[in-house]
Amino acid sequence: MLISPAISPNPSRLNKKNSGRSSQTPRQHDKILFANMGGHRFALIPAYVSSAVLAACFLAAQTAPPSFVVAEVHASGSHRYSDAQIAATTGLKPGDPVDNNELQAIADELAQLGVFSRVNYRFTAKDQRATINFELQDAAIVPVMFENFPWFTDQELSDEIRRAVPLFDGGAPTGGSLLDEITSALSVKLASRKIKANVEHTLIAQPSGDDMIMQFRQDGPSFTVSSVQFNDWMAQNSEKLHDRASDLVGKKFSRFAIEVFENEQVGPVYLSAGQIRVKFGAPVLQLSDASGGNASSTVVVQIPIAPGPVLHFSGAKWTGNTELDETALSRLVAVKAGDLADGLRLAAGWQQVELEYGHRGYLDAKVIPVPQFDETDSTVAYNVKITEGPQYSMGELVITGLSVDAERRLRNAWRLAPGEVFDKTFLDSTLAQLEKPTVAIFGELPVHYEKMGNWLRPNPQDHVVDVLIDFQ
Repeated sequence: MLISPAISPNPSRLNKKNSGRSSQTPRQHDKILFANMGGHRFALIPAYVSSAVLAACFLAAQTAPPSFVVAEVHASGSHRYSDAQIAATTGLKPGDPVDNNELQAIADELAQLGVFSRVNYRFTAKDQRATINFELQDAAIVPVMFENFPWFTDQELSDEIRRAVPLFDGGAPTGGSLLDEITSALSVKLASRKIKANVEHTLIAQPSGDDMIMQFRQDGPSFTVSSVQFNDWMAQNSEKLHDRASDLVGKKFSRFAIEVFENEQVGPVYLSAGQIRVKFGAPVLQLSDASGGNASSTVVVQIPIAPGPVLHFSGAKWTGNTELDETALSRLVAVKAGDLADGLRLAAGWQQVELEYGHRGYLDAKVIPVPQFDETDSTVAYNVKITEGPQYSMGELVITGLSVDAERRLRNAWRLAPGEVFDKTFLDSTLAQLEKPTVAIFGELPVHYEKMGNWLRPNPQDHVVDVLIDFQ
């Protein structure tokens, strides 16, 4: 029985504020069932049924008492939170009086937190004492980033949040009232140091990869990075990193910017040296002025690096491939067995495999390499799973924004006929040429455009893909 968590939270009933409570709009009306079992009354309540509907049903049924005393509170279905955490969040304790409307309000508030995708509750009652069980399904949680709180370590901020928010486990939902509770806890932490600032949160993409994170930031005092230091000799002696230090030095302190620097500048130094297990710790900070209240406030950033051992490549095992055999796949990966496990060259090899599949019309092909480390021999092998997907054919070429003559020239240069196996390599090459008017396609014909956009329109049923190119 699904409840859609509200993104804009109401005042928290879980914090004992239950006036003005509105229930979720029901999508359907499930029956409320009652049965006598060994002297117990039992009820299953869909959490999305409105309080008014519940009241009417209970009044008509006349089988459940109007109020109870809480005997026990339990939770089931959540793999993330314990009974104790959820009970603390509801605010219900043994001996508390509770009625059906109040249970409905608590269920609604649990749904609004954002950490549950489904909330129901059951209770059994005997002699006016109720055992309550909340049936939950966990929602997606994303990592958190504390963007610009240089006065505190991540551990200090997390501990402060846990004291105020029982369900905080180091991550955050993508929406819901729990985000405001985390924001409030961070505001209290700032106030404890007499720091005047508002705290905001934003769902953003991670500095590396496509996964999302919840970023918390304060809009008050700021610090300028005065220098970047490393604890490992390889980074300390890297001319490349010395040259790129200006990516951070002289800029405002930002954890996001530091992680980008680690991933794009520091990481490749180690990956190319075969240290593909390199890890970075939270930056260690030295503040020139703890208040950060003036333009000259600076911070020294030290990046802790655990470089890991130097590894060699011992080979790849391929699964899921039918279009390309193991010999062809291994040829596309430039790193050979016995070579240094250069992380950059390996990544380029996996990408080359995907490009080859695209060249053969497999637009949905995915390559998933999973490393298998042998610490005894200091080697790494890869189990590489390939999901090929369907092979696409060329459909329609749609061109907009060009003159009739220019469109004719482009169509003449387009060598993929309808029904032919689609070639993503040809598409990419042609689009690169079209970034600006080119003689190779348009000859001496005067053609003018400032930008070019393109889209692929695949038909998953027929395995045909249309190409749309727009010139402006």
